[in-house]
Amino acid sequence: PSGGGDHDHHHHEPGMPFDFNYAVKDDYYGTDYSHNAVSDGDVVRGEYKVLLPDGRLQIVTYTADWKNGFNADIKYQGEPSYPAPGQTGQNRPTGPSGSGPY
Repeated sequence: PSGGGDHDHHHHEPGMPFDFNYAVKDDYYGTDYSHNAVSDGDVVRGEYKVLLPDGRLQIVTYTADWKNGFNADIKYQGEPSYPAPGQTGQNRPTGPSGSGPY
């Protein structure tokens, strides 16, 4: 063995290519988010969007691969807005009650 060597050599098996997307929009609960991703087996490219509680839309565009890891660009659309004091979602249900599966 030579002792030094090039440490950048890494045996990489390509993954399975895929293409998926989903979206959830529930006006009653105020839920609005989506995600899509495409992979050629080596690089994953994707984007997800989330409607934040302050009314802004968060958009995350990303790439990920075995060599460079996860790299994201995060942007926001819209201006934040906050309810007046005493108006913190009184008309919106708080979700299921009782003990859930999580």
